[in-house]
Amino acid sequence: MDPRADRLSRIAPFEVMEVLALARRLEAEGHDVIHLEVGEPDLPTPERVVEAAARAMRDRPMGYTPALGLPELREAISGWYASALGVDVPAVRIVVTGGSSAALLLALGAAVNPGDRVAMGDPGYPCNRHFAAFVEGDPLLVPTGHETAYQLTAELLEAAWEPGVRAVIAASPSNPTGTLIPPEEWRRLAGLCADRGALLIADEIYQGLTYGRDPETVLSVADDVVVVNSFSKYFQMTGWRVGWLVVPPGWVRDIEKLAQNLFICAPAPGQYAALAALEPETIAVLEDRRAELHRRRDVLLAELPRTGLRVRAVPEGAFYVYADSAEVAPDSFALAGRLLRERHVAVTPGRDFGLAAPERHIRIAYTQPVDRLREAVDRIAAAV
Repeated sequence: MDPRADRLSRIAPFEVMEVLALARRLEAEGHDVIHLEVGEPDLPTPERVVEAAARAMRDRPMGYTPALGLPELREAISGWYASALGVDVPAVRIVVTGGSSAALLLALGAAVNPGDRVAMGDPGYPCNRHFAAFVEGDPLLVPTGHETAYQLTAELLEAAWEPGVRAVIAASPSNPTGTLIPPEEWRRLAGLCADRGALLIADEIYQGLTYGRDPETVLSVADDVVVVNSFSKYFQMTGWRVGWLVVPPGWVRDIEKLAQNLFICAPAPGQYAALAALEPETIAVLEDRRAELHRRRDVLLAELPRTGLRVRAVPEGAFYVYADSAEVAPDSFALAGRLLRERHVAVTPGRDFGLAAPERHIRIAYTQPVDRLREAVDRIAAAV
């Protein structure tokens, strides 16, 4: 008898990590690989954040924190919602987690029973469907296209709705597309979920990274929702593993029980570091970096047409371009492999992100300086 659980067969490998592993092998062989595959910019964690963590590790005991997070950090996040986004989110509703992955697992663990459906847009972040499977839910992928900026809409969701949908996951800005959900569409999604008795989970981990417009939150138009957020992307703290949840007031105790049992608490050094990430001096640095990512996006969008790759929905946030590769190659996975092996440019094939035409899409992360982006486009153009 094989002692491994049946759920393992429902969880596929994270394709981008497979690409990264091959890219690193090529680098070890001496090749110059341009990394445009992983959602991690080349920009380091701001120095003030690093210094704050070092001070805390010298001066404070690094024991367990409360399962809901350091009280001062929860208050600071609440203050950030007020100052940066203009919404009132009481600290009591904020739960600090070990990254956004832990946050999403807590949300699904609190909402989903075995056999429940979890609806989400396709394409989307692959771990969403795998987390749904992990809690014994059944992912319901709702195909989207460039007509809706690859975003889930209330109209698409209502048409695809099936009995047993208990939760709906939507992301803005989105991974892999970088597109946004407008406030009025958030309102319609939240209304539909409320009418059908389902929980709306808003993935806002790229929230601070928007271009040509101010960041927004679903909490400006809906309250009875769960928000997943993180210090990884805008705050550039990927390896620190600190995220948070905003939950309805009645959910706090249940989320706390799950957090106590599953994780005990988020990493203490990362929580003290996150306090410095929310300081005005750090925000000024992050805003300069947001402007740099904006410039990178614009350069990539201007350069890509000469490769034959088509961007059918302009990304307004995050740091990704989701490009239609059908005019270049019939199979985006084969194309990504060829670009990596022959031209040493690492991109992510669409099959990582769902079942909606994955063979004709690739994701390009503009997580390298402008000169490296231009060189990558030169190499892609030469390959195709």
